[in-house]
Amino acid sequence: MQLQEQEYSKRLDLKVWRRLFSFVMPYRRLLLTLILQMVFIGMLEAVIPLFSRYAIDQIALTGQTQRLIPFAVVALAAITLQAVNIRFMILTAGKIECHVPYDIRNKAFERLQAMPLAYYDQTPVGWLMARLTSDCRRLGQTLSWNIVDLFWSLSMMVLAAVFMLILNVRLALLVLLTVPFLALISFYFQKRILFNFRKVRKFNSHITAGFNEGITGARTIKTLAIENTMQDEFQKTTSDMRSFSVRAATISALYTPLILLLGALATGLIIWRGGLRLETGLADSIGYGTLVAFISYAVQFFEPVKQFARVFTELNYSQASAERVMSLIDMEADIRDTDDIERTYGDMLHSNRAQWPDFQGEIEFQDVTFRYKEGENILEHFNLTIRAGEKLAIVGETGSGKTTLVNLACRFYEPTEGRILVDGIDYRERPLLWMYANLGYVLQEPHLFSGSVRDNITYGRSHIPFEDIEKAARIVNAHDFIIELEQGYDTDVGERGSRLSTGQKQLISFARAILSDPGMFVLDEATSSVDTGTENLIQQAMKQALKGRTSLIIAHRLSTIRSADRILVIDKGKIIEEGDQKELLRQKGHYWRLYTSQFLEEQAHQLQTN
Repeated sequence: MQLQEQEYSKRLDLKVWRRLFSFVMPYRRLLLTLILQMVFIGMLEAVIPLFSRYAIDQIALTGQTQRLIPFAVVALAAITLQAVNIRFMILTAGKIECHVPYDIRNKAFERLQAMPLAYYDQTPVGWLMARLTSDCRRLGQTLSWNIVDLFWSLSMMVLAAVFMLILNVRLALLVLLTVPFLALISFYFQKRILFNFRKVRKFNSHITAGFNEGITGARTIKTLAIENTMQDEFQKTTSDMRSFSVRAATISALYTPLILLLGALATGLIIWRGGLRLETGLADSIGYGTLVAFISYAVQFFEPVKQFARVFTELNYSQASAERVMSLIDMEADIRDTDDIERTYGDMLHSNRAQWPDFQGEIEFQDVTFRYKEGENILEHFNLTIRAGEKLAIVGETGSGKTTLVNLACRFYEPTEGRILVDGIDYRERPLLWMYANLGYVLQEPHLFSGSVRDNITYGRSHIPFEDIEKAARIVNAHDFIIELEQGYDTDVGERGSRLSTGQKQLISFARAILSDPGMFVLDEATSSVDTGTENLIQQAMKQALKGRTSLIIAHRLSTIRSADRILVIDKGKIIEEGDQKELLRQKGHYWRLYTSQFLEEQAHQLQTN
């Protein structure tokens, strides 16, 4: 098992970094410029010890002070050139750091928009947020500043080695003997650093998810008095992350000192051997300036090695982030258009909606079996025909399969077996956008976006005239309460509509659905969380809005489906009763028991209220 994981890691490294650098290719000129700048910086820094050698051997020891002014001019010019180069290097690296994460986030968000509803049902928000924020930011830093340090380190090491070999081969070999040991140490620590950093990033996602759930679910946590339980769970997650973070830091803390130790040993050998050769006075002995330059090169050689060790650690850390982000960008949606559909309908879907295929709204389930990836069948050999323009209500106990039935009809999920026809054609032979554009969906808990009432009604369609906005609001009986708000249609609704009541949010979401003029409506227990007055408003709106449209109504309050053309009673994925309300009440079966029980509950509630 361990061997398999190691082989997978090696294979994934190349694939992930290849994908990551595909985002750098649009900025390859900037990257090439940055690399050349760093090589040039390395060259200038590698020349500095030669300045010291010249100053000692040709000026200080010879006493020829007339050489001092030309020497100072050349040195000042080199320092000025270095400063200018560093300034432009910072600018170039900063551009890469900004552009690449921007493109990665855009691509990731584009991918998320293409994912089906099933994906969001199974994926925690914190998992996604960690990838779109901290992971993308780290990749931007890696592809800019770590690249800077990497090429500076490499150029410095190579040039320092070259100049040392030119100055004295024997002393240079003493320094270069440490390179194989550097390679072995790096290889040994690489796997351990990467493993721990992967764990750190994984637990970071769990922590982000914990923050998200703790904040969004604060009301529920308080009412259930489970603050201590939530704190204990969060504490365990943070403890696990701390444990792996300490391990990663410990391994990194061992790696860098070992590199420095090798550098100190090499420098000591240089001073020892160079000092002995300086004292001999033989023909092949070295001068004072050369020895000083050589010591400088030895120190310079291991300074970039130290930086290389740090960059190496950062690259391992970024490998974990890159794996997570690229897995998000490269994931494939389970529900998507085939290439044939894109070729057939691609141009049409980007044209005027009037040119799209007609949507009548007849839906037929043909021998449909459905199960989630892991689990038992929810529906088995299910057959149902929903007529175009029919108002179909679906009732049943929790877990009976009514929501699954609606999700299949809307193509949020697709059948495991069998097929679903829309207007006589398997809906997998039509584009997803065509299906979703003809769908109006009103949830039990309506979601409003930050912005004004107008923004929420027209969300994603800023070109809509105000007359159409007001018309949609009047259809759903929302206009009267909207104009009574502080700024009418321009009133800010607050985060997630916090400044409005549940009923008001429901009416606005209903108006938003109406504005798109869908051919099919889905109301998922849209009145279960509102008061009686708002329920009456929604019922009146439903009569007008749903006229002529295929409508699927998941109902908790049976009073809202009295006018339904047909009612399905679902139990364990099967239709056990169907008919209009009068027929079902005459049968005195399951629906009659549900209706009677709910009627008695409402009567008791009214008596208590009075």
